[in-house]
Amino acid sequence: MAKAHSDPLRRAAIASQAVGFIGIIGLETWLGDAARPWQGVTLALMLVAAATIALLRRYRQNRRLRNRYDE
Repeated sequence: MAKAHSDPLRRAAIASQAVGFIGIIGLETWLGDAARPWQGVTLALMLVAAATIALLRRYRQNRRLRNRYDE
């Protein structure tokens, strides 16, 4: 069985997406049709968070590989 390890970036990605979807649903519930622009802003923020986390993961992976070859 594979050993489970804690990956803070994975947890951040899951949390940001969950908060975003809850926010979109909540906006629809509370504001009705007036929520559309705010839902778009929320979606844009979710995409920015996902892209940032992906870049951080790539940076960490490249740094780990570079350190492996330097040794």
